[in-house]
Amino acid sequence: MGSRTARPAAAPLLERESELAAAARGVTALCSEPAEGSTGGLLIYSGEAGFGKTAILEAVRELAADRCTVWSARCGEVLTSVPFHAVRRLLQPALTVGVPGGEARDLLGDRYDIVGPALGIAPPNAHRTDPQGVRDGLDSLVERLAALHRPLVLLVDDAHWCDLETLAWLAAFAQRPGGLPVLVVLAYRTGEAVGDTAEYLRRLESAATACVRLRALTPDAIAQLSRTALGEHADDPFCREVWAVTGGNAYETVELLARVRDDALEPVEDSAGALRALGASARGSGLIARLERLGTAATRFAWAAGILGTDISLELAASLAGLGPAEAATCAARLREARILTGGDPMEFVHPLIAGAVYRAVPAAARTAMHGRAAWAVTEAGRGPAAAARHLLEVHPDEDPELVQQLREAAAEHLAVGAPDAARRCLERALAEPPLPTVRARVLYELGCATLLSSPATTVGHLREALAQPGLDADTRVDAVFRLSQALTHNNQPAEAAQVAATEAERTEPGPARRRLQSAQFLWEGVQAVEDDGPARSRRLAAMADGLSGSDNSERILLILRAFDGTARGESAEEVVEICDRALINGRLAPGIGWTSAEWGFEPAALLGLSYAFADRLDRAESLFAEALRAFEAAGWSGGHLSFAHALIGYVQRRRGRLAEAESYLRESLRLAERVGNGMPLNWDAASMLIDTLLARGHVEEAVEVADRYGFAPPYPAPMVIPDAPSVRGRLLLAQGRVKEAVAELEAVGEALRLRGRHNGIMAPWAGDLVCALATEDRPRAVRLAAYVRDRAERIGTDTAIGESMRIAATLETGRRAVELLGGAVAYLEASPCAYEHALARVDFAMATGSEADLQRGLTLAEACGADGLVSRAGRGR
Repeated sequence: MGSRTARPAAAPLLERESELAAAARGVTALCSEPAEGSTGGLLIYSGEAGFGKTAILEAVRELAADRCTVWSARCGEVLTSVPFHAVRRLLQPALTVGVPGGEARDLLGDRYDIVGPALGIAPPNAHRTDPQGVRDGLDSLVERLAALHRPLVLLVDDAHWCDLETLAWLAAFAQRPGGLPVLVVLAYRTGEAVGDTAEYLRRLESAATACVRLRALTPDAIAQLSRTALGEHADDPFCREVWAVTGGNAYETVELLARVRDDALEPVEDSAGALRALGASARGSGLIARLERLGTAATRFAWAAGILGTDISLELAASLAGLGPAEAATCAARLREARILTGGDPMEFVHPLIAGAVYRAVPAAARTAMHGRAAWAVTEAGRGPAAAARHLLEVHPDEDPELVQQLREAAAEHLAVGAPDAARRCLERALAEPPLPTVRARVLYELGCATLLSSPATTVGHLREALAQPGLDADTRVDAVFRLSQALTHNNQPAEAAQVAATEAERTEPGPARRRLQSAQFLWEGVQAVEDDGPARSRRLAAMADGLSGSDNSERILLILRAFDGTARGESAEEVVEICDRALINGRLAPGIGWTSAEWGFEPAALLGLSYAFADRLDRAESLFAEALRAFEAAGWSGGHLSFAHALIGYVQRRRGRLAEAESYLRESLRLAERVGNGMPLNWDAASMLIDTLLARGHVEEAVEVADRYGFAPPYPAPMVIPDAPSVRGRLLLAQGRVKEAVAELEAVGEALRLRGRHNGIMAPWAGDLVCALATEDRPRAVRLAAYVRDRAERIGTDTAIGESMRIAATLETGRRAVELLGGAVAYLEASPCAYEHALARVDFAMATGSEADLQRGLTLAEACGADGLVSRAGRGR
């Protein structure tokens, strides 16, 4: 928050010179003139409870106050389950008052509907929101705020209790390339963070400009504090005992000295024996005993405050404690006098140690009941089920159908704001209630959907369990099977995905639902890298799609799958395009089949675009893939989906011969993918496309670096990779001069693809590269392979396929025959949309004929493509 309620006067900061110096350096760097290299950063303070982290942050605030805009947030132990709670508090000043240029909508721009719900300034969306999209939106918002409020300092206290959604954003924000536009100062308690929180804090520390560990105060510092608080007459034995009692803990020392003052205890050696009893009253059971001496009403009010955690409303705390307004006000005053609470309305605890001790002191039954009343009060206030969820999570299971429904509604809100982990916690708690038998399958289905993007393996378990129980209506059951098959594929199990869909299709009545399941079966079978009988599957798919006009989406999906299967098999590109066109409405994707379709997923649209691409209709492919990029960005899908869109556009640029642009898109694809996680099947496509592009550019060493970084080697993923991964790896091995290894790789993939009936030499260019590898070692076999390449290219019928097949055949010829083949290759490739292949053929033709004009034209084409290796080769040919 921008300002805090007043606190008791703090003790002077002692023995914190290095800590304050780190803050001063950070503020100075942030406030430097742009010409001097103004920069933000991340500064982290950590230490045990009571070591003065909050006091350090207050000192940072004072240090920066006259030079910077400072906003802060303090996390709370009972608020860790509230998604985006900390970031809401942190940015509240910018979103409520003093916003230059108008409302928060103006600040967020086209990201308002994506980020606004997470910040609590817009209603939740009607659909689930991608967490990465929210994080990216927060990045943009803070960048804009930093420009408006420059220089900007953000303070986060007690980060060990920060909600995971805010921590995930902070961790990603801190690791942004180019540094931070703000100074973020974060403090956390050592030894308190566990699980994901601990991992996020480790990531933050790895990205920090400086990490400072606070230590206990020395006896000299404690003596100085004692004399400052009690007078210079405090003698040495007394001061040493204060240090012994508190162990140099700054908070406990201040509280102990306050108790000494309250009891009018003389700070001399004779009083030292009383210090331990006084010290015990500042923490743990001693604190609770002191609280109880304030009376039953004050104790109940303190309990209610502990349940609420922060921003403690007098009215709400009175309601939870069962007190009238006047009595509640009296209790609040007594708790302030006892240095347990501070502030007016709202209030807060003087220190998190007190808040934690009070909360844990509430008897279990009373704590559960108060959480239940708090949930009711929040709901009655119209704040929605998500706001009540943190209290509902603490209520003991009691087979309450209403509570289950509230938790389900809360989970839906959490998904809508981009907090799937919070949704998962709500649904897991709903299962523990437990729900009615007729509702349990539905809760499991919703839980599976909540974890689909973050943990496909978890989704598989939940959806299998949901499908094994009664309670799902027919439409939901079909959807559950479809999502289960998606999760299995994302979990590198496409064969099992296809089997799940096939089994359910057999028990489903004929109609759109059954066709959806059959489409899912064909989809996951078709994207497998290996299958038992590919030709038989292709025949079944062709028979099912034959005669379909695309009258509904289930028919359109089957047509798309048929077109892609024909593409992979190397069928006539003209016929493939005709099938693709039937799957569209007026040349566009039908409503319900879009890139963000919840019913069909993005895969069918991607396969449609790839079918156009390999049919030399790169214009249509590029249009579709650009639409994907726009759709994902508009929906706030900034994770794997956006990564895949960049990969698809990059591959179209590769096919067009715009190699530098392709490399840029593909590197961005992999950068986006790394934020989601490594090793996913989608990452393989971007890596394969990038390696293929780098090899076309002649950047072999960079291609090797990419292959090493992403583990581009056997074993390959179960889903197919485009372009074919073993083919690209064989090409990479050839470029490295590892011919024997390349031949083995290419022979193996060739045998597998031919047995499967896949003969598209552009999608999987193994045969052409193998011809070159065998040209001198086994010419007869190379000739047979070249004939195979030419035959399959003629069947496909595209200018690119035919032109490439002629160029490959020319590598086995000399003299007039080589010139004829290369001349034909140039003619076909000049008519194709693939500029790099055209440049390659043009240079080969020029070298075969000795034509300076053709060589110059090839050189110009190669330069325009960014094919540096070909440029060098053409230059040497002059």
